[in-house]
Amino acid sequence: MSDPSKFLHALTHLHRAPTKFGTAPHKPVLLITLLELMESGYASDNHFYPDTELVGVFQENWRLLVDTANQPDFTQPFYYMQSEKISGVGFWELVAMPDCQVNAHIKSINKLVSVVNYGRFSDELFLYLSDAANRAYVWRRLIETYFPAKVAEFAERKDKDEGYFHELEAYILNTPVARKKIIKIETEEEVYVRSGLFKRLVPQVYEQTCAISGMQLGSTFGHTFVDACHIVPFCISHDDRVTNGLALCPNIHRAFDRGLIAIGDDYTVLLSSHIREKSEHAYSMNKFEQTKMSLPEHRSAWPDLDLLRWHRKEIFRG
Repeated sequence: MSDPSKFLHALTHLHRAPTKFGTAPHKPVLLITLLELMESGYASDNHFYPDTELVGVFQENWRLLVDTANQPDFTQPFYYMQSEKISGVGFWELVAMPDCQVNAHIKSINKLVSVVNYGRFSDELFLYLSDAANRAYVWRRLIETYFPAKVAEFAERKDKDEGYFHELEAYILNTPVARKKIIKIETEEEVYVRSGLFKRLVPQVYEQTCAISGMQLGSTFGHTFVDACHIVPFCISHDDRVTNGLALCPNIHRAFDRGLIAIGDDYTVLLSSHIREKSEHAYSMNKFEQTKMSLPEHRSAWPDLDLLRWHRKEIFRG
């Protein structure tokens, strides 16, 4: 068994760039985030995908831990942590998508997710951190080392599920507590997280089922093939709450976006006279006309009638 002290020494002696606001806090925040997600069962295969959850929890932890004016850029530590070593061997690496290479820091999160498949710990470090007691000990030592003034407050806030990512999720779900709160979007990473949450939470409140056709299709890998559709496009409304969303299968999503389908004030389906299809086909859309769409369990997640009226006026081609 390797000496565990070498892991702790490396992780609490990270090489961090000097900035005009002090030593860069990016790598410690990323490490704390990775350990937190491991605790929740994320990345049990040592694959840390740069997805909504990883970027969102990084952003949350940054806001809870960092008091300086440094910018919460996830892409920096995700790439530069590859330079860190344990006993002369790197403990973090990025695995590129097929036919892609990662030769430099990619500053755009959208570009990064198209090039990088996932990050991973070295096998030796991952095995060590897979032990819950080791992981909890290292997580606390990281906070004590890099953010000593935040130890108690951070643990308390996390226990209460408080912070940016949880507040954003509550906002998108239009929960009563978050309903009047407006969370501004300022960076590309914030857009990425909000968009990802919208795409995940809208199908979730509709139980992964198309609200019009009733189609439910997923996979054992956790994929869902039901889309999150904006009623009023985000570029117009800047509204990504579930009340501006519908869960639709891809063909109905396209028809809705192109004005061939709309929803009435009584939540019944309206079809455009411009639809051309084989009406006798088993999957034709004419069978849905004047049927009532399925609605989420909680009324706070139902589609906003004012937004549906806007869609009928501005997009629908009756």
